[in-house]
Amino acid sequence: MRSATPASAPKHRPSQQRHRRIGRGWLAVAAAALGTAGVATAAQSSDDAVTTSAPHYQQADLRRDTSALQALGITGVQARVTTASGRDLVSATGVAVVGTNRPVPRDGYFRMASTGKALMATVVLQLVGEGRLSLGDTVDRWLPGVIDGNGNDGRKITVRQLLQNTSGLHDDLPGFDTPQEYHQHRYDSYSPEQIVARAMKHHPDFQPGTGWSYSNTGYVLLGMIVEEATSRPWQEEVESRILKPLGMNHTYLSGTTSTLRRPHADGYQVFASGERTDVTEQIVPDLGGYVSTTADVNRFFQGLLGGKLLSEARMAEMKDTLPIAKQFEAFWPGGRYGLGLVNRPLTCGGSYWSHQGGEAGYITLNGATDDGSRTVTVSMSTSFHDLDQTIRQQKAASDLVDRALCDTSSNRQGK
Repeated sequence: MRSATPASAPKHRPSQQRHRRIGRGWLAVAAAALGTAGVATAAQSSDDAVTTSAPHYQQADLRRDTSALQALGITGVQARVTTASGRDLVSATGVAVVGTNRPVPRDGYFRMASTGKALMATVVLQLVGEGRLSLGDTVDRWLPGVIDGNGNDGRKITVRQLLQNTSGLHDDLPGFDTPQEYHQHRYDSYSPEQIVARAMKHHPDFQPGTGWSYSNTGYVLLGMIVEEATSRPWQEEVESRILKPLGMNHTYLSGTTSTLRRPHADGYQVFASGERTDVTEQIVPDLGGYVSTTADVNRFFQGLLGGKLLSEARMAEMKDTLPIAKQFEAFWPGGRYGLGLVNRPLTCGGSYWSHQGGEAGYITLNGATDDGSRTVTVSMSTSFHDLDQTIRQQKAASDLVDRALCDTSSNRQGK
């Protein structure tokens, strides 16, 4: 089985493989757990002259919403709204580095974390369309004996269940609880096999197909299955099938590189102690290692929902949703999960599609209309250990996405 990390990756040391919670699988951790001043640098636009009582979502509305996020103690925020005409609204507020006046770049790099699950799901569904695998295939069909022990059984888990988070597989991803743990373990590297082996130490959360629980482990397994079905590393399939065709030239897998390309805002984790720590430099395993920009993320959702990547039949399967678990309602109110896509209601009626991501230091929310004609991505360079702060951050960012997709001025919604 190929590893998702380059052959030159450092050897894995058993002493490093202890359970660390904050920093990997942020959404799963937060669900289970149930002001830095800066310089504003908004993109300039002719819309700046329009009054905030205008009927549509304008540049001033976006700047107001990103500033409201910064006021919650988030170091830096960048957001981009791509409209049907192809014209973008862009705003960046806060600072790129604490203690400086360095502005947040308007199209800076950030770790997209679990947004990468939508990329993986797209590749899998393309392979289904080509007849190279089936949604009904079991894990054991492709990875015999990998899911076994403590009640886990790869003969009973299907590809569809991995995609839809109904496999019951437990997550046990490495992360950081304290600044000291971050500094000690930020360069640890894990192969997909090691991530899966950690999950096998636990009993499943429920029997396959009988519940819903966010599982990063399931998507690690999907990468392994893609490699078996194609005889190529899964990241090469993402590159050739999605990134190149859509021109996502600023999206890449960091692998064992611990830094981000420039320009970028540094990422900060506010730990339980209240200490704000720069956690930009770290090695991130699995799909969480993808780095992107707001323009590229918008381009992906435009292409996916606009019909450039999947047939109508495969897109319909991707959009076949189930209700999320109750503890996730705090993050995705009214949310439903398809095959690597989240559906959420809009206050103006209808719904939108997205897949947010959370990694230590970087939180990303995004959304797109049903046909992909209007998209929005918000990247925030601060994550919080405190659950209440996290929920406030989620709500404010979700409100921005909702207003931008509804194309409604903040003032008209009474915000």
